Amino acid sequence: MFSFFKPKPPAPEPTTPATPVEPAPSPVESRPGWAQRLKQGLAKTRDRLGGQLAGLFGVGRKIDAELFEELETILITADVGVDATQALLDTLQKKVRRENLTEASDLQAALKQALVDLLTPLQAPLDVTPHKPFILMLAGVNGAGKTTTIGKLAKLYQSQGLSVLLAAGDTFRAAAREQLQVWGERNNVTVVSQEKGDSAAVIFDAIQAARARNIDVVLADTAGRLPTQLHLMEEIRKVKRVIEKAIPGAPHEVLLVLDANTGQNAVTQVKAFDDALGVTGLALTKLDGTAKGGAIAAIAQARPIPVRYIGVGETVDDLRPFDAREFVEAIFPV
Repeated sequence: MFSFFKPKPPAPEPTTPATPVEPAPSPVESRPGWAQRLKQGLAKTRDRLGGQLAGLFGVGRKIDAELFEELETILITADVGVDATQALLDTLQKKVRRENLTEASDLQAALKQALVDLLTPLQAPLDVTPHKPFILMLAGVNGAGKTTTIGKLAKLYQSQGLSVLLAAGDTFRAAAREQLQVWGERNNVTVVSQEKGDSAAVIFDAIQAARARNIDVVLADTAGRLPTQLHLMEEIRKVKRVIEKAIPGAPHEVLLVLDANTGQNAVTQVKAFDDALGVTGLALTKLDGTAKGGAIAAIAQARPIPVRYIGVGETVDDLRPFDAREFVEAIFPV
């Protein structure tokens, strides 16, 4: 049986949630701005990549074949990927020949710009206003952060004045439903769920409810899938087909959530889910906990699907639209 979880009015005195999802956000005025938080969140990637580059591009070092070999090693070990690394090196070598550069220090700015150029095609903020309801279907492997991302997106869209409904389509994990209900309560959002049964049916019912209530955005969770689990990948394709039956042309966005800690494996996930579902956007989470942020360059080279959001922290406002130049500036040393 389906259930519509409606958040209760707040009690006179606040109580501690029974199922903590993440720490409550600190007061806005006491927190650093987004640019600073991004820099802090990408500290591990910057320490790995930027620290090595600082030595490579030191004053007095000349540009030669050995420098390019060292740069290649640094980029690959930072999870930039072989193909993206080669593309970046080709760009730099052309610039060296064209401008007759001789000093290694001249290459740092050139590398930053080459990275910005590589990542800029991924910079495409998601507009959820063309359709009502706008159906956003989330996919990804277990542990990537889908459910948490849904909660953060709900808060983000509410801050834009939009109404949101959550569909607990991960019917295989009770914990996922409970976590989504906590997010619903926290954000004052209705959650459509079912204790057991078919994921597609839950999401179909949520869409019908959203149409009846004139909701702006439906965030549809799905069960985690490994790309190698072909029968389970077929089930998630079924979910997409059912959504399209409910509203022709939907889902309007298929958002693949990626855990940045997986590094190069993220590229494999992007290819597999894109081939199965036609992924239209990516959300890269947990960048604050990894030194593998360079994998975004590998994705840009292998399958340049827009990165709609990046996550660099635990609080609800640490999920933001991706900005290529802002990202590159944050991973380079000062």
